[in-house]
Amino acid sequence: MSQTPTSNGWLDRPVDESRDHVLGPIDARITLVEYGSYACPYCRAANDSIAAVRDRFGERMRYVFRQRPLTNNDLARRAAELAERADADQFWRTHIKLMTRSEALTQDDLVAVAADLGLDGRDGEETEEARRAKERVEADEASARASGAAVVPTFFINSRRYDGPWDESSLSDAMLGTLGHRVRSAALDFVSWGPSAGVLLVITTLMALVLTNSPFGAAFETFWQQDFGFSFGEAGFQMSLRHWVNDGLLTIFFLVVGLEIKREFTVGHLASRRSAALPIAAAVGGMVAPALIYLSVIPQGPWSLGWGVPMATDTAFAIALIAMMGTRVPIELRVFLTAAAIVDDIGAIVVVAAFYSGALQFAYLAMATVTVVALAFLNQSRIYRLFPYMVLGVVLWACVHAGGLHATLAGVLLALFIPTRPPPNLQTLMTQADVILAAETQHSGEVLRHGPSLPALRALDDIHERLESPADRLLRHAGARSSYLVLPVFALANAGVAITTEAWSGHASLLLAIMAGLVIGKPLGLIAASALAVGTGLAVKPEEYSWRQLSGAGALAGIGFTMSLFIAGQAFPIPADFAAAKIAVFLASVLSAVIGVAILWRVSRGSNVNP
Repeated sequence: MSQTPTSNGWLDRPVDESRDHVLGPIDARITLVEYGSYACPYCRAANDSIAAVRDRFGERMRYVFRQRPLTNNDLARRAAELAERADADQFWRTHIKLMTRSEALTQDDLVAVAADLGLDGRDGEETEEARRAKERVEADEASARASGAAVVPTFFINSRRYDGPWDESSLSDAMLGTLGHRVRSAALDFVSWGPSAGVLLVITTLMALVLTNSPFGAAFETFWQQDFGFSFGEAGFQMSLRHWVNDGLLTIFFLVVGLEIKREFTVGHLASRRSAALPIAAAVGGMVAPALIYLSVIPQGPWSLGWGVPMATDTAFAIALIAMMGTRVPIELRVFLTAAAIVDDIGAIVVVAAFYSGALQFAYLAMATVTVVALAFLNQSRIYRLFPYMVLGVVLWACVHAGGLHATLAGVLLALFIPTRPPPNLQTLMTQADVILAAETQHSGEVLRHGPSLPALRALDDIHERLESPADRLLRHAGARSSYLVLPVFALANAGVAITTEAWSGHASLLLAIMAGLVIGKPLGLIAASALAVGTGLAVKPEEYSWRQLSGAGALAGIGFTMSLFIAGQAFPIPADFAAAKIAVFLASVLSAVIGVAILWRVSRGSNVNP
């Protein structure tokens, strides 16, 4: 089997009764299309499932088979071309014989089928009939590539690719469109759409704004202010729901950020000095310039601590906008902005730890240090199960919170010790899995034996665990939850601001400082630092994007939102100040998005080379 398909998941060519091999009525409600190969053991195994679902659905279903012979397999290609030489009445008999005559496709099978077709074993004869058969196979292969059918078998249900299990029950659920399957399919569709995370943030932000400024505004605020916690006799621990979101749930976001930072500095775009120099320089400039602009506007006083607010970039929003522009933006520019945002996240973490934490409690911080040592011990001992790390992570979170540092920093510290491991030998693991499955298949017909043995399941679990490092596996699972749960809930809890004259009154300089920092300082610092790094020879700008396009990315970096709101919540304890800061962040983020998209959209009409 091959790598996962990368198409949009839809059948490229509709079923045509005149050219496709079809079983079932033309007006059937369900159409199942299979791209398969006669030499593929998985296709042969799935053949029984197809027969079972046809028995179940009867006239409600039609089944279509298209050829996709295994790559570099002469026997598979000859079998496909031989089947295509059969006429409409003979095809399905030929198909079943090639699929079932023996446990694995052999030369004898081709000889026997050729004899049935009256070809006397001349399956490779260069005739007009053979030429047409070859063309039909090649047309099906082209259709398979266009449809994203990179493995065999690949199934399409009513033109939509089905990536689930091939057993009768799973296929039937998908074909019936059960609620569980529809929900899962809709979720996968949404997540696979590039801008989905940014769109979800926009929706939850608008919900928070609408609810806050509606007749339900007071109740909405009361909901987030209610306490929630637990107690043990006289002792207990309680926080408001908003604090649970900001100090607890957001820890998952920081854990993901830490894992992404770790990946980028080990095997990603920041792994080498040459590839890392430009985004690092850009990120540093994009943090320093906004802070300086803010401090130049705000005099010394209670607002001066807010200089960290315009420093942050919201990666989800910025990357979502680039994704929406598709091929208008070079992939190298997306890589640059993502890498710069990772470095920006590091800066934000350092700023939060150093300047936005409370009074320190050294006894609890000592306990946090002991927990970190325990995490380091697990890492050095090559403990690859995630459970002990998660338990110590909870302990670390409690110690950091009680110690006066912002509790979300526990997520970053935990990420540093989640272990990676050398890449697996895939050929060895796949061979081992094949041996286990083959051994279990030999027992499938035994009396009082219903499925794989427990030792076999455990061995397969171990193989599955080895395919990914713990850090990669956690990032894959936690990353989606961070983007589609944590950040939307954070926006819902924090983005609500009452649009009143009080929020504007007396806060003109604060609004100006934040907006100028994000809209002007971010792109100015990012571009200036990048130019300086390239000019001094410390970095090299890829030729795939121009300086104008880089300036568009710099404007998009002014979308602060998530981290800006987070830091604003720490910097401005007075509600009126925080409300004004949120308005400034919103306005600056929208303005930066408009400017960035306008620049990239305009520049994309011309050449992508350096001016």
